[in-house]
Amino acid sequence: MRYSAKEWDEVRSAFAMSIMVDTPLHSLAQNLEGPEWPDADRKETPGLFIDLTFAEVHEVLASRGHPLERFDQLVDILKQTLAFDNPFGDMVEQAATSAERDNPVLKIMERLQIPEEFPIEFTFRQADTLEFCRLEKLGTLREFAVFAQGLLRTVIVGGDFRGLLNALSHVDEAGLAKYLPFRPGAKGLHLIESIAQIVREMPADQRAVAIARLAELSPGTRDRVARLVAYFSTQKSDLIRQMSAGTSLTRLLMTIGDPSVEAVVAALLTPHLKSVPTPAAPNATRVAAVKPRKVSLWRRLFSRG
Repeated sequence: MRYSAKEWDEVRSAFAMSIMVDTPLHSLAQNLEGPEWPDADRKETPGLFIDLTFAEVHEVLASRGHPLERFDQLVDILKQTLAFDNPFGDMVEQAATSAERDNPVLKIMERLQIPEEFPIEFTFRQADTLEFCRLEKLGTLREFAVFAQGLLRTVIVGGDFRGLLNALSHVDEAGLAKYLPFRPGAKGLHLIESIAQIVREMPADQRAVAIARLAELSPGTRDRVARLVAYFSTQKSDLIRQMSAGTSLTRLLMTIGDPSVEAVVAALLTPHLKSVPTPAAPNATRVAAVKPRKVSLWRRLFSRG
C-alpha cells in the first residue's frame, strides 16, 4: 500500500466537505486519468468510506470483493477529485488567516507576470459574474485572488469566476487565455490579445462593420477598445516603435493565429496607433501597415504620464 493511516485520515476529512461526496466512485474515476473503478454500483460512493477508520475501510473493501490495492485507488480518486472540485487542490489546507503574501493565486500570477491591478471588467464577460464582482467590490485581479482565498471550502462558485480560478490555480495557459489577454507560451498580458478577445465575441456582421465602417460600430465596443489601449499604453507605444522601425502591423498581429480576427483587430487598433489607415474593404483578411511619421513625434504623443 502506498498510503498510510495518517494520509487516509487527511484525505477523508478533506473530502467530507466536497460536493462530490455522494457521486459514484465509478463516475469519479471516469473523469480522472487513471484506471476505472470496477464496480458501477451507484451506492459505492466516497460517502460510503470516508467515515471509516484506516482498518475499517480495508475491511469494508474486502467484504465487497475488492483486492488490497483497491484502497490505494480509492485514495487516488479522492485526492484527484479534491484537486478538481476545489480550485486550489493541494492548497486546500491553507488556513483562512494566511497573510496575503502567502496567497497561492497571487504567487502564480507573479510567476506568470500577470499584473495584480488588471481590471476585472476586462476579464469576465458573463453579466452575472460581473454583477457578483461589483457587489463584492472586486475591481482588480488582486482583489479577486484575495476574495477567492476566503471562499475556500465555504462557498461554491461557478461560471467565469470558477473558470478563471481553476485556470490560475492549475496554471492552465489555454484556460487563462479564455479569460485574460494571455498568450500561451509567453508571460504577462498583451494589448493585441485583449483586442482579439473582443473580436472573437463579435458576430460576423459586426466584424464587417468594424473593417468597413468603424464609426458605425457600437459605442460600447469602441469604448472598451479605447480603455484597453489606455491600460496597455506602454505596449501601444512599443507597437508604434516597431512599426516605425519597419515592421508591419500585419506581422505584429500574427501572434493571434487567425487572419480573419487579425483583420478586425487591425481595424480597431488603427485609430489608436495612428500608423495605418483604416481598412476600406470589408472582406479584407489582413491590413497592411503604413510607415508612420518621425518616431520622435509619436513618442511625444504616446509616452506614459
